[in-house]
Amino acid sequence: MTLNPDFLIETPNAVTPMATPDPFALSSDLISEMLTGMRLRGVRYRRIQTGPSFGFSFEDRPGHAHFYFLAVGDALLRMKDGTLHELSAGNAVLMPHGTAHQLLSGLDLAVQDISSFEVASLGDAVCAIDICPSQQDIPGAILFHGCMAFDLGGMQGLSRLMPDVMMVDAAGQRYPDLVPILTAMKREICSGRVGFAGVLARLADVVATMIVRGWVECGCDNAAGMVAALRDPRLAMGILALHREPTHNWSVGELAAKCHISRSVFAERFQATIGTPPLRYATELRMQLASQWLTQDGLHIEEVALRLGYTSQAAFSRAYKRVTGQPPGASRRKRRLAS
Repeated sequence: MTLNPDFLIETPNAVTPMATPDPFALSSDLISEMLTGMRLRGVRYRRIQTGPSFGFSFEDRPGHAHFYFLAVGDALLRMKDGTLHELSAGNAVLMPHGTAHQLLSGLDLAVQDISSFEVASLGDAVCAIDICPSQQDIPGAILFHGCMAFDLGGMQGLSRLMPDVMMVDAAGQRYPDLVPILTAMKREICSGRVGFAGVLARLADVVATMIVRGWVECGCDNAAGMVAALRDPRLAMGILALHREPTHNWSVGELAAKCHISRSVFAERFQATIGTPPLRYATELRMQLASQWLTQDGLHIEEVALRLGYTSQAAFSRAYKRVTGQPPGASRRKRRLAS
């Protein structure tokens, strides 16, 4: 059995602020922007209690994320490519791509689609699955699972760089800030106190956010694309300006001035790091925002065009179709069909 190393988020040792410049400090505002814009939409949580053997399968959910917290027991997380991750009590896992996977107590066990199990409501957006035999005193495993639409807003491009599995070993000392939160989750999931389901859901939202922050801060020093740009002082302030004011009609010169470098150096560096020209990136960012307004907020096409500063609805529609591959009206229709 080949096991991939767990994705462990480590907390760097404390450093006196003036002693060693932090290359990430210039982009700390951008990380704050990303976390502020992060949304977990349509969240559905399950408290799952099992017997000594179990096997669950989860289908592909593009645009969604899975979250797990294993409070009691051990499990194997098997990805659709066969990669295995061992989980033990205290582990928290975020799967930002919604990739198909299985959760099992052993490799040779049959699996059953998670949606086929009977559920009991525990409150708003939280239900329970209990397959622990009545004659068994102690469950084989107790876990909290969530599936949600994973939206980083204007920073959505960052999610494509994330690994399929982001696992935190909160039982150890790798990420001490998470230990009290996950300890509280274990207490809530095992005690069954009044209102525990709602408390669990809120704690899970916080843990997912902290995992994303920890990955950006500590887990991707050598990543390309957006992450490299966040760490590059020649680009970070320009990208921050784009994300703070996505409706502004930016020029390359204006963005370069934010970074205190020449227009040509900024454009060349941006293309090499992000993989797309600055103004193309700006347009894509605006269309991501437009898509959110159309599909999630239900705004009319004319209002979206006006907010983004287009002189006509036709000009906006052309830009939207060029970037997304479909006219804005199609996004509006998807919203109506989903509602």
